[in-house]
Amino acid sequence: MRTVLNVIWLVLCGLWLCLAYFLAGIVLFITIIGIPFGIAAFRIGLYALWPFGYTTVERRDAGAGSVIGNVLWLILAGWWLALSHIVTGVALCLTIIGIPFGIANFKLIPLSLLPLGKEIVPTDRPFATR
Repeated sequence: MRTVLNVIWLVLCGLWLCLAYFLAGIVLFITIIGIPFGIAAFRIGLYALWPFGYTTVERRDAGAGSVIGNVLWLILAGWWLALSHIVTGVALCLTIIGIPFGIANFKLIPLSLLPLGKEIVPTDRPFATR
């Protein structure tokens, strides 16, 4: 079932989300200070491409740098990314067929708000860390 949902997600909105996050990552890579944020944007883009069967967990080795980076991300980009995922998630949940895809959009909200210090892992091993 995950594969079917992922393929439908990929065609309807995953590809567009992935391309948008990748474009943002490329723009962030232009400045040296934006490289960690660009890496986070690429990671979110890959997760947005194929979200069913994966989840996010906190990284235990994340330090103070990820906290500072998350505050900057939240102020500059995270709040409007989360708002866009909320709006599209609600719109998708208005139809019965769109409910799983709306939930997938809601799953992207915590990661789009605070992406640094998180790791994307398969759902069958959510406690796996580096």
